[in-house]
Amino acid sequence: MVGLVPYRQMLNEPAPMVVAIDAGAARAAGTAWAGVMHGLRVLVVVGTLAGLSSVMLVMMLAQPRIFYAMANDGLLPAWARAIHPRFRTPHVTTILTGVAVGGVAAFASIDEMVDLTNIGTLFAFVLVCVGVLVLRHTDRARPRPFRVPLVWVVSLTGAALCVFVMVGLPGETWWRFAIWLAIGLALYALYGFRHSRLHPGTGSGR
Repeated sequence: MVGLVPYRQMLNEPAPMVVAIDAGAARAAGTAWAGVMHGLRVLVVVGTLAGLSSVMLVMMLAQPRIFYAMANDGLLPAWARAIHPRFRTPHVTTILTGVAVGGVAAFASIDEMVDLTNIGTLFAFVLVCVGVLVLRHTDRARPRPFRVPLVWVVSLTGAALCVFVMVGLPGETWWRFAIWLAIGLALYALYGFRHSRLHPGTGSGR
């Protein structure tokens, strides 16, 4: 892409590949390559839509199952692990997820939602990177199907890079993230902690 368009021209572009192909098509206008560049643009747009649609579909299917797993661990009420008698899917959380996502998508700004999704995902990666090191000391007997060389370097570098990207996000995104994090911690403190299967007081610790 950089060979077709100066990289500064693609900063903050939602579809940089299309910008680069448009530049190539403009240069190929009037030549035998004009039709090829036009077809390439259509192919890239269709591929982008297919890729985004498949990712969104997988995420929409994955979130109800995350709620189902949390309910099995006692972090959510029992209704969150209800299974449809015919389709054998977590239908209650699937409906709730669809309604919530549809409602937010109808009224929220896509740019704000993208930033909020980015900071949440990056924070989850930070927890994973740090959690790997914590588990090496708190759960030494945990099975390790594969090993990572220089795990301390890899984990700490991964966490630092995620934090570095997070710092570049807008201040409004940080405030929204802090509010959502506070809500999640409050729900855990008021319900999840006491009902967790790992909590000694529940009598079902594992």
